[in-house]
Amino acid sequence: MLSNHPLRVPLADELHTRPFPKVMAPSSAAYLAITSAGSVAKDLAVLVRLLKAIGHLEQKPKGSHYFGDFGDFKLKWERHTEFVTYTLIVERENGAEMFVDNPHRFFPEAWMQKTTGQILTSCFLEVTGPLTLKDTEKFVTHEFFKYFKDESLAVNYVLGKEAAVASDFTIDADGHIRLAILAIGQVGENRLGRIVQRLLEIETYKSMAMLTLPVARDIFAKVGDLNSDLTDAVHAVAEGEGTTQERLDALLSVSAKIEYLQSQSAYRFGGAEAYNAILIQRIKVLREERIQGRQTFSEFMMRRFDPAMRTCTSAQKRLRDISMRAARATDLLATRVTVRTNEQNRAVLHQMDKRAQLQMRLQETVEGLSVVAISYYAVNLATYLLVPLVIKMGFEKYQLTAALILPIILLVWLMIRQIKRRASKDRP
Repeated sequence: MLSNHPLRVPLADELHTRPFPKVMAPSSAAYLAITSAGSVAKDLAVLVRLLKAIGHLEQKPKGSHYFGDFGDFKLKWERHTEFVTYTLIVERENGAEMFVDNPHRFFPEAWMQKTTGQILTSCFLEVTGPLTLKDTEKFVTHEFFKYFKDESLAVNYVLGKEAAVASDFTIDADGHIRLAILAIGQVGENRLGRIVQRLLEIETYKSMAMLTLPVARDIFAKVGDLNSDLTDAVHAVAEGEGTTQERLDALLSVSAKIEYLQSQSAYRFGGAEAYNAILIQRIKVLREERIQGRQTFSEFMMRRFDPAMRTCTSAQKRLRDISMRAARATDLLATRVTVRTNEQNRAVLHQMDKRAQLQMRLQETVEGLSVVAISYYAVNLATYLLVPLVIKMGFEKYQLTAALILPIILLVWLMIRQIKRRASKDRP
């Protein structure tokens, strides 16, 4: 019978495990992205402690996503590869001042103190409106300077002017990144929820990608020293300075340090590349349109964020380049050592050939002496064996000996030669 692949249902569900929240205007959102505790079970345990701290003991979350509506606020939890996010959404009254009533207060202080990990980013997001296009531009002109730094402010329309978004991506006095969404016209709660999710993802992935910048700067500093060491080692190889072992040790030391740097930074460089790609995609789907000549999110990232990513890319490239140079230098030295070893082996083989020839001559000499010695004993044995018969026939002993010498020598020589031929055939 046909059966489902064991991963069919889990993988299909994975596409729907992180739905967008529904957000009304006006609302506020508190957002935390903290480092993962190391496993799904540990991260879920942290979430369970939060639910208990806010008085919801019956909740038993599972998987990598959780959403709960607790009346005063809504809580959305997500687990990612390196971090965990908490989004707390609170509805506000119309006309309330922005960035005054901070929803982070709903995170219990006791839970915050007992939770281990590090905060990667913390956001205070305000959704206000609904406004008209004219009121939106007026609000941007006259109100935003109260909440954001004008020199860093990025603000633009999104999704066909259904909303305007703004942020200066600066940590305020309370330790939060401020984000604002101005709802325009009859934009629905689903559309606002998607905008909220996109803005929080932009900030999160920006922060995660920026973690690679200190690594890149450290690599630039270390690669400079490694480049000097590699240059000295290659110069020693080119000029033949020191012994072969000393030159090889110098190159291996540099190669080992480079390999250590690569293994140490590969994960962060790979993460930065992935987070940067997601960030660009998240900004693109917002479909930005300019407001009153202000810089857009994409322009802000191009001016402030892209140079950091180019620094990371350059550091990764320099590390790869010096790794390839070290590999080529090691191959060059290895080739030189191989050629020298082959020359030495050829000289050794030449000496062995000479020794073999000498040994062959000695063997031939020994064979000649062996023929004489064997023939001598054979003649004596034959003489002792035949002498009684020869004496009866009237011959003397010395006559018998003289008659036996040449035939026996020839016979012994032929026998030794036959033995040599058989031995030659048996060789592999």
